[in-house]
Amino acid sequence: MLVLCLLTVAWQNLGNCAPLQSPSLSRLHHHPGPREDERAFAEEYLRHFYGYQPERRPKRSAQNEVDANWSTGFCDKIKHMQRFFGLPPSGELTKDTLEVMRKPRCGLSDVEPFGDTVRWTKSRLSYRIVGKRLPIPASQVRKVFRDAWKIWSNVTPMKFQKRGRREADITISFYSGDHQDGTPFDGKQGILAHAFLPGTGIGGDVHFDADEDWSTNSTGYNLLTVAVHEFGHAIGLAHTPDPGAVMYPSYNFEPNNTLELSFRDVKEVQHLYGISPHFDSLFSNKPPPKTPDKCDPDLSFDAVTELQQELHFFKDRFMWRKHPQFGETRITLTNSLWPSIIPSNLDAVYMNIEKNFNVFFKGTQYWKLTQLQLEEGFPKNITDLGFPSRVKSVDAALHFRFERYSVFFTGQECWRYDELWEVLDTRPTLIEQEWPGIPAPIDAAVYFDDYVHFFKGNVHYTYDHNSKQVVSTGPVNDLLECTKTINNEIHTD
Repeated sequence: MLVLCLLTVAWQNLGNCAPLQSPSLSRLHHHPGPREDERAFAEEYLRHFYGYQPERRPKRSAQNEVDANWSTGFCDKIKHMQRFFGLPPSGELTKDTLEVMRKPRCGLSDVEPFGDTVRWTKSRLSYRIVGKRLPIPASQVRKVFRDAWKIWSNVTPMKFQKRGRREADITISFYSGDHQDGTPFDGKQGILAHAFLPGTGIGGDVHFDADEDWSTNSTGYNLLTVAVHEFGHAIGLAHTPDPGAVMYPSYNFEPNNTLELSFRDVKEVQHLYGISPHFDSLFSNKPPPKTPDKCDPDLSFDAVTELQQELHFFKDRFMWRKHPQFGETRITLTNSLWPSIIPSNLDAVYMNIEKNFNVFFKGTQYWKLTQLQLEEGFPKNITDLGFPSRVKSVDAALHFRFERYSVFFTGQECWRYDELWEVLDTRPTLIEQEWPGIPAPIDAAVYFDDYVHFFKGNVHYTYDHNSKQVVSTGPVNDLLECTKTINNEIHTD
């Protein structure tokens, strides 16, 4: 955990930002408010990563209210942080916001003033590893760092050479606690590492927290993943709000995914240093992956579900969270809200609102979570729900709260599931008969605002369940407030 500032905050309104809160939002996030230690933690987090600088301790009025200007400044910083991480920008210190703040991350600020001039003026850089406190064998450390530098040199003309005892442009070290650079480490978790911008002296140097459980595999914190991120800073890259990028400030450890630079990482580093002469040959078959764009005219969804007034749209390892109180719908990682045990590229998701649990489907397995905790015995095979062995996956799941049943879609068929008795109908019906006008197979479905919403490819169908007819169709982008077009060319100016 980050070292907490000693500015103890004892007032109740701070963190809830009550003056900014609408009645419906209050119902959505109804809780007793953040504890004193949570508020202090958030204040230090915003100070460290978002430039929060309270000029003075707030004063209370005769009505025991917090100074409005001070409270508003705090809430504005929370909103800034929430937008950066794709959270609903409520300005409140919600549980989701605190969870994101607690995730292991880089020690650099998210508002660091980077620019075109923050770069090395030469294409060959040297580095050396100093100190004897290495978390894994020295040979493995050397290999990890060599591989990390190669990831950046594959896309730019930059070359990185290791040196032994001679002075080098970049020094890499492992430290504990206060190591006399003005940014002490905080022990296990919290800040894992930090780096300094290109320049003389300490410029470009990279420091790792020696107290972390470092590894070269899926246990502990993967040293390669963190090194690639920090080396990006060492050559001049800032943090990005793109959750699919290596330069995203929170580290996302997904053991089953190959570490690679995203489209945005490549575009930004090539803007600084140009394109590697080997770039086309290395990436002709598999270009850098792009984070899904809500303005992509060919956008489709893997799954859609309702969650406490919000709609969640899932795509690959990402999701969008749409809330009626906020015009902004930003992308974030699925594991920013759900535990990392939930796989990417889901097939279907639904929430049983009455019993307050969520079900996730992928292939022949399904996961059941209550209050973000995986229930014992899961994942299970979908045959446990009553599906015959011929069914290999669930395309979409649709929950009807008041009727207490759900509908599962598989290929050309749909199955009714009694949520009260936990029984699946033994015989399915054809989608074309039960849902006339809806093409099968479908990608996703959700019941929301008195209509059933179906998704197939880039088309959204609004369906009146009572009259059994499609009332409107449109692109799925319309649900995500798409207002811009993104240029998807990798280039250097």
